[in-house]
Amino acid sequence: QVQLVESGGGLVQAGGSLRLSCAASGSIFSINGMSWYRQVPGKLRELVAHISIGGSTNYADSVKGRFTISRDNAKNTVYLQMNSLKPEDTAVYYCRLVADSRLYWGQGTQVTVSS
Repeated sequence: QVQLVESGGGLVQAGGSLRLSCAASGSIFSINGMSWYRQVPGKLRELVAHISIGGSTNYADSVKGRFTISRDNAKNTVYLQMNSLKPEDTAVYYCRLVADSRLYWGQGTQVTVSS
């Protein structure tokens, strides 16, 4: 059984920074990609950032230049460094893992940015 444990969310003022972490544990043979999504009430979950097995990254236009996704393969952990946060970044952030042809989601961590 694969589990994803997220941490790092919280309350921050506009312009501030937060770093999210997502650690995968369990029986994992091969990770294909790791991503961060976010969701606000009444809206669809949206992709924030993705990092492939080879390390290539892509970002939502709304976070380009402010957020950075990275991974530690030895720890099966993915990070999301969020700088210059804006109130519109407020959401529940979810980690997503594709491994061994299966899809896994974390439990979500709340990020609240006050103006």
